Formats: sequence, structure tokens, C-alpha cells
Amino acid sequence: MKSTVLPSPGLLWGAYPERRRKSRGSVLPACLQVAGDQPLRAWETLGQRRLVSQVRAHERQFALFDEQAFDAEVRALRPLLRRDGLNGAAAMRACALLSEACRRELGWQLYDTQLIAARIVLDNRLAEMATGEGKTLAIGAAAAIAALSGMPVHVITANDYLVGRDADTLRPLYRRLGLSVGCITHDLDPADRRNAYACDIAYCTAKELVFDYLRDGMRRTRGQLHWHLEQLCGTAGPAPLLRGLCMAIVDEADSILIDEARVPLILAQAIGNAQEEAFLQRTLALTDRLRAGVDFIFDRATQHIHLTASGREQLERVAEAPGAAWRNRLHREETVRQALAARHLYQRDHHYLVRDDKVHIIDDTTGRTAPGRLWSRGLHQMIEIKESCPLSAPQTTAAQITYQRFFPRYLRLGGLSGTLDESRQELLAVYGLPVRRVPLRKPDQRRVLPSRLFADQQTLWQAVAHRCAELQAAGRPLLIGTESVADSDALSARLTAAGLPHVVLNARDDRQEAQIVAQAGQPARITVTTNMAGRGTDIHLEDSVVEQGGLHVINCQLNASRRIDRQLAGRCARQGDPGSVETWLSLDNALFRRNCPSWLLDRLQPHTPRLGDWLVRQLAGGAQRWEEARHSLQRRRLLEYDKNMERRLSFGGRSE
Repeated sequence: MKSTVLPSPGLLWGAYPERRRKSRGSVLPACLQVAGDQPLRAWETLGQRRLVSQVRAHERQFALFDEQAFDAEVRALRPLLRRDGLNGAAAMRACALLSEACRRELGWQLYDTQLIAARIVLDNRLAEMATGEGKTLAIGAAAAIAALSGMPVHVITANDYLVGRDADTLRPLYRRLGLSVGCITHDLDPADRRNAYACDIAYCTAKELVFDYLRDGMRRTRGQLHWHLEQLCGTAGPAPLLRGLCMAIVDEADSILIDEARVPLILAQAIGNAQEEAFLQRTLALTDRLRAGVDFIFDRATQHIHLTASGREQLERVAEAPGAAWRNRLHREETVRQALAARHLYQRDHHYLVRDDKVHIIDDTTGRTAPGRLWSRGLHQMIEIKESCPLSAPQTTAAQITYQRFFPRYLRLGGLSGTLDESRQELLAVYGLPVRRVPLRKPDQRRVLPSRLFADQQTLWQAVAHRCAELQAAGRPLLIGTESVADSDALSARLTAAGLPHVVLNARDDRQEAQIVAQAGQPARITVTTNMAGRGTDIHLEDSVVEQGGLHVINCQLNASRRIDRQLAGRCARQGDPGSVETWLSLDNALFRRNCPSWLLDRLQPHTPRLGDWLVRQLAGGAQRWEEARHSLQRRRLLEYDKNMERRLSFGGRSE
């Protein structure tokens, strides 16, 4: 529907506005999508300058208003935005009003680059804005302008801490503009969730939002038209949690739309079947009799386990046991593969940790634990058996969706991140979102030092400890990125043995994440992190640290994506500060083993001390490109699987 009328619940858009037609994704071939994305940049730069100039002119005018005149201008602006949309003169005045309100309520200056980023988001695009350039306020500006136009706005960020922090930080600004703001976190009950979504602007995480959408969807199984009529007439039961999918602004858009899009969001219901639990326990015990390389083969490249003919013969022998589950060959073999994965593939302190007699999944993108998340098809219960934890109830799928299918249902969608360029083609093809880069406010002073490769992890940790001692003596702070909880513990033990005081930030301590990261810029401080890297938290440098060269980052993780390398590097040299980064890797890294021929790794091992920066970068980049291609394939397959599943679930049935 093409209209200047912006989407909001009501007679025109319905009680629950959302896009029900074909996905927003582009139908052009990928090569034309990217090629067509480039020529706009030259004239857009001129447009950005004109935007800033006009906004600043209005802002100087509004700075002369007293409080009553300012509030009257805000009230007069709202109907103009509803009538004219977000691209006319009213939108310019809204930007200026917001900038002045920010100065009056928060004491902050809204920078030109933040205005540009907000404008990009309001135009249904993604803004690549470097780490430390003020994305929180840019998002707040876009959300406030959109909400002033009457649209319910969802601001989606990385975790519950950032949900509360960002909403509380910007609450005075929103209040001055007459806007309400709500927070949706993991522990809210349905009534509080409904009230939070009823606000003009609702801050939430992607997972909480999607699960609430699925819960609403399960109530609409009687048909869309009947449900909408009930809502408009007030004859339905409890109101839905959301007010539809009018507009969303996605913070850390690459993490949510790309990295986390390889796993479907499944709304599960407990089935509590004692017979199923006994079956899982017996299956896990059976795997102790299966021999690697004889009865099953572990495919290191795909991380899958395949049963051999010998393994299937062993399973046939136990098929005579009582119980329908054992007699069903497909179910039996799939469960055995899950049990083998639980036994041999999923590792404690890497894929999960055990805390308070519970198995907590570690998100492989953020490095944080994922509250309330369980592996499906009995895998979670078998890992609980392996770790001698009380068993959670088996789950059955009630509804599911993927991010690739959920976010295109928003009628308006935008977002920001510091690392989008590498994924611009997929973001345009799947979500219909072009990427625009926001210029830096100050020149970049980051120094990138040569990369190094070590024969094994022990040699790597020894070299890192020596480097830490050297820089700590000079008074410089260090931030070291490791791949897993186990790696951070191993490095911590080496630093302790060397007498180097330090702080460890991993999934065990993620509740103190913001505090630990905020202090990482103190003189001579050593902070060891997993791949969470404290996104969303500023690292403030003392003057003495700036004089010594700023924060130094050592990347000791070969990430699955080159974007994540940039995210970690972005922790230093923010907003024109000095800083430096270097990448140190070990040849026994899991990504190398998975993506490089074993003969090549064996040949390189004796020569690692002499390998130059260029060769190390090529080797690491090649492994990452293979992994990126594999993940991209997983996302495409998941999207197709999700389309098929939606046709089967009662929640589905919508035309595509």
C-alpha cells in the first residue's frame, strides 16, 4: 500500500498492522542489487549537508523559544507529521525540535553525524556508524521523530541491560516531547508486557519481541478478518501483547539480522513425558558403546555426525527393546545422532556452562548466556544428563519463525551498526534494506599492527602474557578478545602465573559486563573477554592513557565473520582517540581446523614464527570466508525450511 499516511493501529491499517504480502527483499539479481546500491552516494552526501544546514537553521530559531512556546511548537508539529509523513518540511522541524530538546533535557549536543544516521533510519535503510560515534542518541532521535508522527515504534537492542539503560537514559528527552517509553525484559508478566508495548516507544530485545509476536499469532488461528473485527469492535478476549508491526529500529543490526539469523525462534510447550525422558537417558548411555570412526563419523567441516553401516547395525540390535520410540528407525537414528552430538560436539564452557545445577546456553554470537533458551529435539535434556543436572521437561513446538521472515513484516524498518558493509548484499536481498555509511565525526587514529600466528594455544598465551607485561609497565590498558569461556580461563591462568593483575569478562560474569567494560580504559588495566566485547558500552580513557597511545586491543579469536573482528577493533580509537589493535592467532584454532586442509596446517606449524603479516591475514581471511559462506547457506536453508513449516503450523496460512 503506497500512501503518505504512516502505519498505526486503526480503521485504515487494522487492529494489528503488519506486512502480509511478499517479503521486502529485493527481486533483483544479487549483482544488480549491489551495483544499484552504489551511485546514490554522491548526491546523498550533498543531501545530507543540506539536511544538516536546514535543521541547524530551525534549531537556532527554537533556541530562542521559552518553555511554553517550545511545548506549543511540539504540539503543533505532531498533526503535521501525521499528515505529511517523515520526508517533508515538518520532518526537518522535528529534527530541529528534537536537537533542542536534547540540549535542554540531557545537556547533550546532537552531532551532525547523528542527525544523518537518524535520517537514514527514517528512510527505511541501515546506517553504518562507527563504534563510539553515538548510535544510542541517533536511534533515540529516529524513534522520537517516528513516534511524534503517531507510529508505535519498537527499538530493538542486544540485551536486557541495554534495553533498560537506553530507555532510562533517553526518558527525559521523550517525556519533554510528550512521548511515553516502555521496556520489555525477560522477567515481565503478560500484563506488564502489554502496557510496555502500548507506549509510544517500546525498547526490547529481538527474542522477546519475536516470542510475544508468536504468542499473539497463536490467538489468531480462527482467521485474520474475524480476529481484526473482534479487536475493532471490542468483543475479543484479552488484548494482544503487541499493537502490530508498524516500525522497528534495530540496534546492532548486523548481529541480529545476520549473525543470529541461523537459528529459528521456536515457541515451545512442555510435554512432561516420563517415557520420553527414559528413552533419552538410554540413548545417551548407548553412545558409550559406539566407536568414533567405526560406528559414526564426525564431519569437522559441517559439524555434523553421521552413522555408519556398523553403527546402524548396532542400533538394529536394540530395536527389539520395548517401546515404540526404539522401533521407529528414523526417530531412533536421529536421537542417537543428537546424543552423539551432546557427548562429543557440545563442550562445557564453550557451547554452554553449568550454573546453579542448570545448563545455560552460551550464545555463539554475543558470548552471553541466553536465558530461557533450550536446545530442541531432546538435545538439551541429554546435555543435562551428561552434566548430572536435573532434567527440564521435554518441549514440543507450538509456533516458530525466523528473523528473515519476521522483520520483513514490519511496515517500516531501519537500523544501525558499526559493521554492516560486509553483509550489505544479504541485507538488501533478504530484508530489502540498503546500507549507507555515516562519515566519522573526527579523523580515525587507530593503528593496526602486524598479525602473528603461533603453533599452538599454549605458545599464544605465553606470548600474550609477555605483551601484557610490556604494555602494562608503560601504563596502557589492554582489552584481549578470546573465543570461549575455556580460552579466557586458560589465558587468565597464564596471566595469574605471570603475576599480572587482570579482570575476566565471560558468560559467568555477564551480569557485570557494562561495569567491567566501562573500566577497561583505566591505566595499566588488563581485561580479558570472550566475543561479547561489551557492545553498547563506552570505554572512557583517562588523560594519561591518551598520552600513552590509548587502549590496545589484542584479538586472539579467529571469528566466524570478518565483521566481528571489526567490532572488537572498534573498542579502541573511538571518537578520535588514539588506540591500536593487533591479531594473534594459534594454528590449532577450531576455525582453522574446520576450514583448512590438515596437510597445510601440518606444513605450516614448524614455520609459524617466520610467517609474515600478509600471509597470516590471507590464511585467516580464507578460513573466515569459507565459514561466512557456510553460515550464509545455513541461513538460506533455514529460510526455506521456515516457509515450509509456516504452511504446516496452524499459526501460518498467510499468503506470501
